[in-house]
Amino acid sequence: MKKRADPEKPAQLWLNTFSDLMNLLLCFFVLLFAMSNVDQEKFQELSASLSAAFNVLPSGGSAINNDGILVGSGASQLNAIAEQYNNMGLDSDGDYSQEQEESKDAFEEVEKAGLEESEKMADAIEDALKEANVLDEVEITATSKYVELNLGSGILFDSGRAELKSEAVNLIEKVADAIYQYNDNLIIIEGHTDNVPINTAEFPDNMMLSQKRAYSVFKYLVNNKGFDPATMMSSGRGESVPIASNSTADGRAQNRRVEIKIYNTYNS
Repeated sequence: MKKRADPEKPAQLWLNTFSDLMNLLLCFFVLLFAMSNVDQEKFQELSASLSAAFNVLPSGGSAINNDGILVGSGASQLNAIAEQYNNMGLDSDGDYSQEQEESKDAFEEVEKAGLEESEKMADAIEDALKEANVLDEVEITATSKYVELNLGSGILFDSGRAELKSEAVNLIEKVADAIYQYNDNLIIIEGHTDNVPINTAEFPDNMMLSQKRAYSVFKYLVNNKGFDPATMMSSGRGESVPIASNSTADGRAQNRRVEIKIYNTYNS
């Protein structure tokens, strides 16, 4: 005899309603997921179109892969751009093209010619300063762009001041005579200091002091020696470009300086 099942208790009937609700929610989220896939495909097409138009990614590559992951942004995209930049001018074998090689050779020739001219200028200036008996007070350096004359600020200025000392005028006169033949070249006068801070009413910091000292030399060359201000400029670098350690008195003395840079004709 078949046993008759006991009727469900009224307290458990809510499970049927809850199960139906879960099924409906599942269908709803499946529908949303399907719709999101359609939107993603459209977004892929839009991204690929924009990328190709702006040539950001190689070969107009899509910004989203098939798994829906963004792949063309941030570091990966910058790496692609860097690789494309580094490969500019390379032929199919990865070697520089003939045009690139010719440009490189031309640049090296200009650098070489510039250095040769600077060395000739430095020799002529050195001879003139030697004849004027002030060569020991000036350090001369030749580069491919300019000849640099390094004058210690202790020779030119009193501590914390920007006016040329009376005994410095003789040196500036001799230097001006030695470089006047290059008056048509670009001449830049740079002031430099050590890292000892200054805070006065006239000079709130080392940058201002270095600017005023460079300008004092500039003004003397223009007003007293006839240099053309159109081919000259002065600037202050403060303590930002030391040539020696500021931890010693000798190093700080070397850093307190005025540099006169006479550019050669390849860089004027």
